[in-house]
Amino acid sequence: MERYRNLNGHSGVAAYEIGDDFMRVRFNSGTVYLYTMESVGAQHLTALKQRTWRGQGLSAYIS
Repeated sequence: MERYRNLNGHSGVAAYEIGDDFMRVRFNSGTVYLYTMESVGAQHLTALKQRTWRGQGLSAYIS
């Protein structure tokens, strides 16, 4: 997993892993969630990935 950039400094996300049709997110608590096209849909998966690449807004979007 890659460390999340966390540009605002207040994210609950620690790290992530991105694949073609999935994304894993590890939160600061150590909990890992798997988001897939099947579980959240293509539109939401794309939004999660975009926020991850920006390093901002991922935790807020998930919440």
